[in-house]
Amino acid sequence: MSIALQKIPMGSVLLLVTMIATLPDTLMGEPRAQTIKFMCGNQLEHNTTLFVPNFVATMENISDQMRIQGWGVSVRGTGPDTNYGLAQCYGDLSLLDCVLCYAEARTVLPQCFPYNGGRIFLDGCFMRAENYSFFQEYTGSWDHAVCGNRTRKNSAFQESARRAVLQAASVAPNNNGYARVELPVSGAANASAYVLADCWKTLNVNSCRACLENASASILGCLPWSEGRALNTGCFIRYSDTNFLNPIPRNSRSRGTTIIIVVAVISSVIVLIVGAIIGIYFWNNRRIEKKRKGSNDAEKLAKTLNDSSLNFKYSTLEKATASFDEANKLGQGGFGTVYKGVLPDGREIAVKRLFFNNKHRAADFYNEVNIISSVEHKNLVRLLGCSCSGPESLLVYEFLPNKSLDRFIFDPIKGKALNWEKRFDIIIGTAEGLVYLHENTKIRIIHRDIKSSNILLDSRLRAKIADFGLARSFQEDKSHISTAIAGTLGYMAPEYLAHGQLTEKADVYSFGVLLLEIVTGRQNNRSKSAEYSDSLITIAWKHFLLRKVEDLFDPNLMLHNYVNFNIKNEVQRVVHVGLLCTQEIPTLRPSMSTVLRMLVKKEEHLPTPTNPPFIDENTMELNDIMENLAHPLRHGDSGSIASVSHSSFYPR
Repeated sequence: MSIALQKIPMGSVLLLVTMIATLPDTLMGEPRAQTIKFMCGNQLEHNTTLFVPNFVATMENISDQMRIQGWGVSVRGTGPDTNYGLAQCYGDLSLLDCVLCYAEARTVLPQCFPYNGGRIFLDGCFMRAENYSFFQEYTGSWDHAVCGNRTRKNSAFQESARRAVLQAASVAPNNNGYARVELPVSGAANASAYVLADCWKTLNVNSCRACLENASASILGCLPWSEGRALNTGCFIRYSDTNFLNPIPRNSRSRGTTIIIVVAVISSVIVLIVGAIIGIYFWNNRRIEKKRKGSNDAEKLAKTLNDSSLNFKYSTLEKATASFDEANKLGQGGFGTVYKGVLPDGREIAVKRLFFNNKHRAADFYNEVNIISSVEHKNLVRLLGCSCSGPESLLVYEFLPNKSLDRFIFDPIKGKALNWEKRFDIIIGTAEGLVYLHENTKIRIIHRDIKSSNILLDSRLRAKIADFGLARSFQEDKSHISTAIAGTLGYMAPEYLAHGQLTEKADVYSFGVLLLEIVTGRQNNRSKSAEYSDSLITIAWKHFLLRKVEDLFDPNLMLHNYVNFNIKNEVQRVVHVGLLCTQEIPTLRPSMSTVLRMLVKKEEHLPTPTNPPFIDENTMELNDIMENLAHPLRHGDSGSIASVSHSSFYPR
């Protein structure tokens, strides 16, 4: 297409640009959903019971606004649990691309929990949430530039980039907070500097101007490098030597007027030529896209799903849950809310309403449904099907009346219903389910989100592993590097969190955390009390070294047959296994089949665990711990533990 355009007069090129701008949004655009910076606040939420529903409601409300206008604000709740939210796509994104970018942002921001604030900059959109009104803020301590040092540019490009940045910063405040600039580089053929500037819609003209002045001064410090982004409290600027800008979306009345004028003055012959070129271009793109997708084409998978028993009509599930009535809500997580439903035939079901509805992920979604629906085990929650035909994606599971394990072990009253025998049965059932996932001969799966709220209990309090929304199948001969970190902070293995290295040992680590929670009745996150200044893993490790593990046992166990000597040894053994599972070095952690054998064969000797991971609170990155902590500790060698600080990770 580029060759053909060189033979067409400039007037035709102008017409081509305006015609492309009027084509349907679904045929063009790039949502630019790559994360540039993700930052969380340092203040803990006040009340989880109130904060989480407010946060979810805020994201839902903003989602509705994004579909209509490309930005949104929302305020939910009262007092210290109020949630203020803002999201905005940059001005060159179409509404469709905007929705896709926001869908990515809202799956990441919940990972700041239990901190009550955070912000995320993507290359196509921005999102922020706090427990106070920040809508008028335009500057702050977090403002900074991110420079891309791929290529060192010459002085000609630097001059064009500087002029383009300053021009965008000057134009945007009086242009609804948005400007895009392209300036040719002097003396260089086909070279330009591209700039995008955006202020948040909640700012007035003066605040926008002040923000962009600060941002432009910051981003110009990135020169002579070829790429720079200013991430400021109230605005965003990017410059680049490559054209990252989307075609102008059809969202302004004045642009429509321009189209009529241009079309009227261009000859019909040129119109036909350009129309033919556009037709060939999109036909060729569609052919290439079909060839690229092949058998994984989303439309084919959607048809397959509609023709299978896995498909549920959206209207059926909406009616079954009484239009997702709050009274039917069973729980919620970072990626969806679960509701109880009753089908017309009387069957009780659990319907998971997913937060994202990204059509670009359709193929992955259908493949995942096919994978999980083929997995059957007594300790896995059965996926009955899904619905993708409505305004959002839904998953349908079997309904389990006793809900999740966390509702028992972290509740001093309900916890009394679980004596040690029942807790041990839950542990064994969960282990057997994971062994099946990891070692199934047909398809092997890493769950990625093992935690107490994903262990559901049937009517007889038997464990069933739930929520395969993050599960990934893997093959033994493939490297397990995840392109996106997903899971629940507090249960995520350090090598996965820090480097994206995903193996079955990540599930082993999560299972180890779960063991410690079941034994102690404590959650592996920070509490406001001094007792929880360390993570549960750190506390268990210190008690293990001091041979005082029994001091950690859940008081509810004292109400039952805890005094039995054999029971006491069994509980201590479970803590020992939990520490083996949460060792810092992945290769030292046992496989799930070995873990199961350790739990069942109580006469088998257990190796001494090495230290768990330690995290630096300030950088949230893995530290290089003192050398003596990097090697297996001899029993009783605890001298260096007390001085090491630990920052635990928390549920999303």
